[in-house]
Amino acid sequence: MTPSSLTLLAGVTLSGLTLTAPAFAADASTTGGFPLQATRLTGGAGSVEQIDHNAYSLPLDNMAMTKRLDFSVGNSFFRNPWVVAPASTAARDGLGPLFNTNSCQGCHLKDGRGHPPEGDETPIALFLRLSLPAEQGDEETLKQLGVVPVPRYGRQLQTAAIPGAKPEGKMVIEHEEREVSLAGGDTVTLAKPRYRIESPAYGALPEDLETSPRLAPPMIGLGLLAAIPEDDLREAADPDDADGDGISGRLNHVWDERRQRTVVGRFGWKAGEPSVEQQGMHAFAGDMGLTSSLAPGTDCTAAQNCDKFEHGGEPEVSDKIAGFVTFYAESLAVPMRRDMDDETIVQGARQFNRLGCASCHTPRQQTADDTPRPALAGQTIWPYTDLLIHDMGEGLADNRAEFEASGQEWRTPPLWGIGLAQKVNPRARFLHDGRAGTLEEAILWHGGEAEPARKRYRQLPKDKRQSLLRFLDSL
Repeated sequence: MTPSSLTLLAGVTLSGLTLTAPAFAADASTTGGFPLQATRLTGGAGSVEQIDHNAYSLPLDNMAMTKRLDFSVGNSFFRNPWVVAPASTAARDGLGPLFNTNSCQGCHLKDGRGHPPEGDETPIALFLRLSLPAEQGDEETLKQLGVVPVPRYGRQLQTAAIPGAKPEGKMVIEHEEREVSLAGGDTVTLAKPRYRIESPAYGALPEDLETSPRLAPPMIGLGLLAAIPEDDLREAADPDDADGDGISGRLNHVWDERRQRTVVGRFGWKAGEPSVEQQGMHAFAGDMGLTSSLAPGTDCTAAQNCDKFEHGGEPEVSDKIAGFVTFYAESLAVPMRRDMDDETIVQGARQFNRLGCASCHTPRQQTADDTPRPALAGQTIWPYTDLLIHDMGEGLADNRAEFEASGQEWRTPPLWGIGLAQKVNPRARFLHDGRAGTLEEAILWHGGEAEPARKRYRQLPKDKRQSLLRFLDSL
């Protein structure tokens, strides 16, 4: 990238430092019809310069100092464990009776992505969503839940329980390996996980049970993603592939508990949640067994007799605490790009666009000027996602629909900060179930609409594959 492709924005203040940083220019260079990032400020003016295990845990750099205390309070409720009721810690009691983890941080280690269990470890950051085939549900259930809950077991397998209660069952993972060949004679071994449930505690599981593994994603930049105008998402959607490029990204339409109507989804692995708030309150309910005003019921079913246990108040997550946690989740900053002047990385960025990766991992987005929070408003950001759902082929399919997303469709995950994922959590893995231990493995799992890009990647000589991986590592 040449200096002529950049304009300079002087005096940008970041974490107490004053530096000169390149800013996106209207005529920034492009490759393959997609823009090349010409600024270190991946998350706009709120970006932070942090590259260690705390890289995902800082507040937006442009957030008002008067809001820093709210961020810290939200962080405390996100980080610290909830306990069984009754307890002297009244603000944090009510855990369970059935749950997967006792804190948000338990899944999102240091606000980053989780990892699957190894050996006999109890799964924490990876869990199984459960459902029955959609044809067994009524219209209202599918409209509001997006899936058909499983009798006795609900919509998620809870693998832990408080004293006196029984976990729903044990998740067992096995792997089937296969080799993929690359240009130049290189090979990569891919391991496909297969899941089963052992020792179901509340009766036999149905034969037509549908399951979907879900790994905890990173928390950075959620407020910025929420601030992308819905009209921009609609304009990017191409459900019938009208332009003939083989990419047919779609919107998922989901139920909004706050507005009591169907809206566009943008969060979660299948874009099944409409807002940061709702995603968080559903996590409290499903992952920890904690009620809130927005999600007054947990995943505990009548057959599990959870009412016999003490609760931590009605609701257990007060509106005030829910507000702090939502504010925190919306305020985690995105780390800056690194090594942008490295020619290998520049070439990798061009390869990313040429291969067609940017067709779904849209490099640049703009947040709305009228976003209520000033720190999130009017920001040019580089999340590398279109927030749409795409058919990713049979290899990644969970064969479980969620609202309008099919069993082969997944939302394009943002790539910003991905090069720091294993600095934040050394055991972090990639894709919706953590099957990929490296970014190259993740690329090679792509299919469906991404199959042409995957084939092009396999045909690249090794040095060009490495430049693309170096680019991803710089994000």
